[in-house]
Formats: sequence, C-alpha cells, structure tokens
Amino acid sequence: MRAWKRPEIVSVPGESSAPWLHDTKTDSLVLARPLDAARLYVCGITPYDATHIGHANTYLAFDTLQRVWLDAGFRVHYAQNVTDVDDPLLERATATGVDWRDLAESQVELFRTDMESLGIIPPNDYVAVTEVIDEVAAAVALLQDAGLAYTVPTDDAIAGADGTISADLYFDVRAAEASTEWTLGDESNLDLVSMLGLFAERGGDPERAGKRDRLDPLLWKAARAGEPAWESPVGAGRPGWHIECSVIALKELGTDFTVQGGGSDLIFPHHDMSAGHAQALSGHPLAGVYSHTGMVAYQGEKMSKSLGNLVLVSRLRAEGIDPRAIRLALLARHYRTDWEWTAAHLDEAVLRLAAWTAAFGATGVSETNAETPGAAAALVQSLRVALRHDLNTPEALQLIDDSTAAPLDDPALVNRAISALLGVAL
Repeated sequence: MRAWKRPEIVSVPGESSAPWLHDTKTDSLVLARPLDAARLYVCGITPYDATHIGHANTYLAFDTLQRVWLDAGFRVHYAQNVTDVDDPLLERATATGVDWRDLAESQVELFRTDMESLGIIPPNDYVAVTEVIDEVAAAVALLQDAGLAYTVPTDDAIAGADGTISADLYFDVRAAEASTEWTLGDESNLDLVSMLGLFAERGGDPERAGKRDRLDPLLWKAARAGEPAWESPVGAGRPGWHIECSVIALKELGTDFTVQGGGSDLIFPHHDMSAGHAQALSGHPLAGVYSHTGMVAYQGEKMSKSLGNLVLVSRLRAEGIDPRAIRLALLARHYRTDWEWTAAHLDEAVLRLAAWTAAFGATGVSETNAETPGAAAALVQSLRVALRHDLNTPEALQLIDDSTAAPLDDPALVNRAISALLGVAL
C-alpha cells in the first residue's frame, strides 16, 4: 500500500545519541538504542472516520522518536498497518450505505493527506490487512498445529466456496503461557479483573460460550452472511484484530524489534495479545520497548469515534489553520500525558509559531549577536538533551521560547534544528 510523501529532514551540526524512552512493560525509562537499524512498529488506523487530534498526537510522538534516532545517526525502519477489514469498519459502511472497500479507501487517502500536511515521516512499509490475508491465515494454521488455537462452535457461520462450514478460531492463552516465555499481562502489568474489564470494552468477548478461557482472543472469524471472507487453510473467513499486527510486524521488521508503539488504549488487549501471538509464532519476543501515548479528551470525554467528540485534522486545515500550529499545539503536551484539547491550545500555538518565525525564520536568520558565540549551538544541544529524555517536547519548546527574546549568534542553526528535530519549517 502507498504511504505518503516524506518530509525533508535536514542535518544539524553536532552530535547526539539514542533516546531514553518509557517502557510500559517495565514502567521505567530504558535506552532505546538499536543494535542495527532502529526498527519501529506503530499500530495504524481502522479507516472508518477521518484523522482526529488523538490520532495525530500518537503519530507525532513516534515521528519525534524517529527524528531523534535520525539525528543520532541511526537508520530507521518503520512499519505500520491499516486495519481495512474489521467489525467497526463494516458497521459504519452498513450504516452509511457505502461499500466497505470504498469507505476504507477514502479514509486512508484522507489520513495520508493529513499526515503529509503535518510533516509526519511515513512508514517504510505501509501494509493493509487485506494485503496479508494469506500470511495471517498461514500463521493461524501454525498456531492450530502447535495446539495453541482451537475452534469454537459458530452457529451463524456460512459455507465457503468448497461447501465447508468453518468455525471461529481462538488463541489459547493458557497453553501459550505453558509453552512459551510469554505471560498474559506481562506487557500491560494488569491484574485479572482489569484485563477482563478492558477485554470486554475493547473488542473482546469474555462471555462467549465454548471458549477455554474468558480472555482467549479471536484469531480467525469464520465467514458470515453479508461479510467479506477469504478462502484459507483454516476455512473461509477473515483475520482477528491482534494477529494481523503480529504477522505484519514479524514480516516487515523481524523479531525483537526496537519499539512497539501506539496509544495507551492499545496496551491491553491489543499489544499484550500481539506479543503473545508473535512469541508463539517465532519463539522470540516481539519488541524490546513498548511505548504508549496518552489519550486526548474533548468536551470532557476521551476523543473517540464512538462518542463522536472529534476534532478532525482535516476540518482544522479546511478552516485555514496552519498545520505547523497544529503540530506545535500537540508538541506542547508530553506524549505520555492525558489531556484535553481546547481552542486555547491552538491559539497558543499560533502565537508561538509567529514568535519563532520572527526570531529564527527568514527575517530572523539575518540577525546575529557576535557577543554570544556558541549560544545557538548550546541551545541545540539542550534541545537534543530534552528530546533524548523520553521525548520531552514541552521542555524543548520552552527552551526555544526563552531564546526568542535576544538574537543568537547563529539563528540559522536554530532554524535547522527546529525543522529537523521538531518538524516545524520556519
């Protein structure tokens, strides 16, 4: 699948190093230092609605991570999925009378446009689930052969092309715990009661009859009337949610990749189960670091498609808002915090952009202060330190704010650093 145009990333004189990043699994800061290339997987969208500020907040956080790696001289290999067949997408298509394929295609294109406008670095591998149906089915078959997947009677399943009626396939979490080094809840650090509550809230079916454990997740959904399905070695049907990311990540990045990223609403069950599937398939951990962004609220509730309280990037752009201001409004909050979007955040960002442009933009770069030699280089080094410490963008923004009051010896250097490290071209 096509991604979007890559922004220009300029080089900045000086030296940097790998960042320290919060790891959800250990609840600590760990050094995200690649052994070879920095390998990053960030879970993508389910394309049934446009990009909202919560989405942008997540992808901007991992864009910042990539910029820190690149500034330190590391090569980055970034993969992202698109869940272009899933229950929420099918439900929205039915409700709006649009073919599910057309709905997915239109929303993916809008997402691409939003990401490009915000200057987000695109993935090297941008993979739709419908592009890896065979690979997912083969992985489910392997899990079944290993005794880690089982069928559950499915009354509403229909026959495939060969006339065979299949059943839903589930992952046996307890069998996986017994035969691998993965443990349920290991990535999320949650107790059983919390896991059950989140499992029911986030697409799981803890009360389904016939399951061996209430927390066993769906691997393969048997064909139903009126729903898309593909023929496969495990019967006609389509992938479950978690297995798709496991398969795509392993296919594009291999095992033990550097960072698994996404919003904090994916910690459980999605990332926990994806890690379990990957461990069962490969015999290795999925990732070294599990990194998660906070949730963005609006009008008192977490911004979500189900509630409809969305601030859409495309709508802000249509209103004439400079995408750089949107980016600065998001960078002003630490990526791990939960916060609420208001118009005041955008107003603040517009003023900040104007101040930075005056100090370091086309007019500012001509003003130098020979009495402060090395001041610009020192500022750039301070920016690097802030960003290497768990992507502390609020501190980085404040450092630049504090430097707009008096001309520096090399405003052009600061201009390059703002562009390269924060993705804001002045």
